[in-house]
Amino acid sequence: MSRPVRVRFAPSPTGPLHIGGVRTALYNYLLARQLGGTMILRIEDTDQNRFVPGAEDYIRESLEWVGITLDESPWAGGPHAPYRQSERKPMYRQYADQLIAGGYAYYAFDTPEELDVMRERLQAAKVPNPQYNSITRAQMRNSLTLPEDETQALLAQDTPYVIRLKVPRKEEVRFQDMIRGWVVVHSSAIDDKVLMKSDGMPTYHLANIVDDHLMDISHVIRGEEWLPSAPLHVLLYRYLGWEKTMPQFAHLPLLLKPDGTGKLSKRDGDRLGFPVFPLEWRGQDAETGEPTLSRGYREDGYLPDALVNFLAFLGWNPGTAQEIFSMPELIQAFSMDRVSKSPAKFDQAKVRWFNEHYLRAKPAAELAPFLLAALAEHGITCSEAKAEQIVAVMKERVSFPQDFWQEAKYFFEAPTSYDEQVVAKKWTPEVSTALAALADALPDEAEPSANAEVIRAIFNQTMEAQSLKPGQALQALRVAATGAGAGPDLFETLAILGTGEVGQRLHAAVERLG
Repeated sequence: MSRPVRVRFAPSPTGPLHIGGVRTALYNYLLARQLGGTMILRIEDTDQNRFVPGAEDYIRESLEWVGITLDESPWAGGPHAPYRQSERKPMYRQYADQLIAGGYAYYAFDTPEELDVMRERLQAAKVPNPQYNSITRAQMRNSLTLPEDETQALLAQDTPYVIRLKVPRKEEVRFQDMIRGWVVVHSSAIDDKVLMKSDGMPTYHLANIVDDHLMDISHVIRGEEWLPSAPLHVLLYRYLGWEKTMPQFAHLPLLLKPDGTGKLSKRDGDRLGFPVFPLEWRGQDAETGEPTLSRGYREDGYLPDALVNFLAFLGWNPGTAQEIFSMPELIQAFSMDRVSKSPAKFDQAKVRWFNEHYLRAKPAAELAPFLLAALAEHGITCSEAKAEQIVAVMKERVSFPQDFWQEAKYFFEAPTSYDEQVVAKKWTPEVSTALAALADALPDEAEPSANAEVIRAIFNQTMEAQSLKPGQALQALRVAATGAGAGPDLFETLAILGTGEVGQRLHAAVERLG
């Protein structure tokens, strides 16, 4: 019988969730849903010094916004609760003790000053990347170099210590990655990582392995930045006797800046002019303590469907020409064997393109509230029916929901200025006379009563009577009615405005422009 699929997304509450973290959560979610598995969220908060108030709520709200539902989490509960590592602290010590008893870990009593001396000595000897490892531990103060009775005495005296993994000196560590194939790392490249800190809190490495085992995680899908830690984790699974149930690893490709110069970081958003967080984040500058504000995709007007579709393609492709996928379609099409190991450039123009597509595909009834909310802010009343008419003709011309108000102002405010280039080219005495005649010919109705085809017919008849071709006056008509030289279907626009309002605007334009 095959193993049940159980995946986890395990962020740290150290600030806002980076967009790369959202992609990691998405890939976990897609695999779980496709294979009928379980999606778990675990908060990895072992580093209490970096805990940021509000970060956990931010993570929760971000995942809810993009449509990633959780089966087990600190909020939904589950059979393996608690799902915050800080609340699981008592259970980790036994596994650290098990490693010591098996000869796979040791007590290290080195003071910060002694560690600094060790690093300085190695740097002076031109040793690249100085670290506490299978060679340097022989010169340090730990249970491997101290007599047993002295080690026990230090423990009895509550001398501060950490527990470190005893990495073998000459051994190849192998594991198979679902994306990268076989990965082989020599143990000499792995340092003796701290597993348990002096305050009794486990480090990420120990807590992560213990939790994944106890929660029966079948697949660990995470960012490429964790690839160097994977051999260490493989050793921990082996030393704890869990190698046979070790999850399958998949390390996702890096997300690069648009120019490909490096990893897209949390600091890049404001500098590059686009969000790197799913939601707006308000916090404090770590150095100055001043309030900070970072943009979010939601507040910038991106639809969650568009962002999800875009993120899915940052490292994965379906093997077909199809680009537009709903979440159910992504779940059906997704497969780890089509995830690339090559870095993916973050293309902001592409996510905007996705947003425009999803915006235009939405029915007017779903878009009208965006316009109505903006109108309310400006003290303008409008019926839902009229708002739906406006967004229906405008949605092909906007990229974001907030654009509706900016692009549709002329439906509520008569123009006070006119596109100068159009006026210079198209506004002739003959056209002015014809538009004045059109204003008189339109029904003087306070409310819209004529549809676009009726208005088009009146326009054509009037132009014929004025010995003008319709094309000679069309752009001038638009400018007179809206002030703009371009826009959505002209006669649909005039129908929404209403013939009475159009007539008044035409008379005003003729009076001003001559």
